Amino acid sequence: MNRFSQKLVFAWAAAGTRYLPFADAATEDLPLSRLLRLSLFQVSVGMALVMLIGTLNRVMIVELKVPSALVSIMVGLPLFFAPLRALIGFRSDKHRSELGWRRVPYIWMGTLLQFGGFAIMPFALLVLAGLGEAAHAPVWIGYIGAGGAFLLVGAGMHTTQTVGLALATDLAPVESQPKVVGLMYVMLLVGMIGSAFIYGKLLEDFSPGRLVQVIQGAALITMILNVVALWKQESRHTVRQTAPVADTSFRGAWISFSEGGQAIRRLIVLGVGTMAFSMEDVLLEPYGGEILGLSVSATTTLTATLAFGGLVGFGWASRVLSRGADPFRMASGGAWVGIPAFCAVIASGYLQVPWLFAMGTFLIGLGAGLFSHGTLTSTMNLAPKDQAGMALGTWGAVQATAAGVAMAFGGVLRDSVARWFDSTSGYHTVYSLELVLLCVTIVAMLPLIKSKSNARN
Repeated sequence: MNRFSQKLVFAWAAAGTRYLPFADAATEDLPLSRLLRLSLFQVSVGMALVMLIGTLNRVMIVELKVPSALVSIMVGLPLFFAPLRALIGFRSDKHRSELGWRRVPYIWMGTLLQFGGFAIMPFALLVLAGLGEAAHAPVWIGYIGAGGAFLLVGAGMHTTQTVGLALATDLAPVESQPKVVGLMYVMLLVGMIGSAFIYGKLLEDFSPGRLVQVIQGAALITMILNVVALWKQESRHTVRQTAPVADTSFRGAWISFSEGGQAIRRLIVLGVGTMAFSMEDVLLEPYGGEILGLSVSATTTLTATLAFGGLVGFGWASRVLSRGADPFRMASGGAWVGIPAFCAVIASGYLQVPWLFAMGTFLIGLGAGLFSHGTLTSTMNLAPKDQAGMALGTWGAVQATAAGVAMAFGGVLRDSVARWFDSTSGYHTVYSLELVLLCVTIVAMLPLIKSKSNARN
């Protein structure tokens, strides 16, 4: 290596921890290369989310002519598995593998479920739509196949993410956990943004054959990413092969978890705050097009704007929390950011100012990032010993369920109000309700912040 190359490498290494938000999450035992490799499971989860909620949502309704009500049911099926994340995390905490692993068997099982769901999904959708040779197959096969495929992908996605985050918590030292959490969720957003552009490009010239290729390609890439992510991450402990299984029931573990650190209040705050930041998810793009008259290309950038706000929020929260800041204050700050965000979105409709709408969208992403990171970090910090999986699973179960219910309710509320008044009133009613929920979240979080302050004093 010549002198110039040496200087360049040293300069990059010195600048890395200063300018890259999560570079200093690495330690000697958990180098950045290993941490980035582990985070690939979040990329596969992001790919699955975009495929289910975004790409297939549009393809089934527009290209395959599947009734929208049926599409809503199919897309909502993975939600039924979300409450089981707490049980999955608990089982991974107590698992005794003959190979000496705790987390790896569950992540591998989740990967197989995702792969299997994606493998059968395109053919089931073609039968459901009655296209090509699939038109001769009984329709009920399409219903069962498509429903089963969505359930498999949802089950695999929830299992992989829950246990993967628990594994990251196991590997990271306590002082690095906020940055590790931030990195994991940034990689989730990276996977969502990247796969959205790739899916859109590949399906520009839609055909049933191309749909099969894209979905099965996603299955193969999911398998590759998760295998690479898992490779030599969790050490094999021979003591786990012979140690007796801990005689702890899920009910007993739940009682232990719920009694510490005002856990029930934390879960209520998480649920209400998540609903406040999720109810508009399926309404922002239609609002921009219908109320502000924005083009399709202009509204498409809203997803990137929202994700960019989330990236900034996670980066900022990781840096501040790693210095010892109170995660409850961070989460409360995210809720406070959401108030002017939704006010800007509402005002943009009345004033017909697109840039105000874009700014509000960015602030929604920023506030949601701060809130999510704060609540997740507090969950990790307050998790009872040997219950990291259950704690993270409970957080994920509440977060995913609240988000799914909020998105469905937001759409129903918007349509109901629009029938009686007009579209603008429908959208603004949803946004106003989100403002109320943010205020409830801030008030409900005050005892958590006060108790943290008293503990320090």
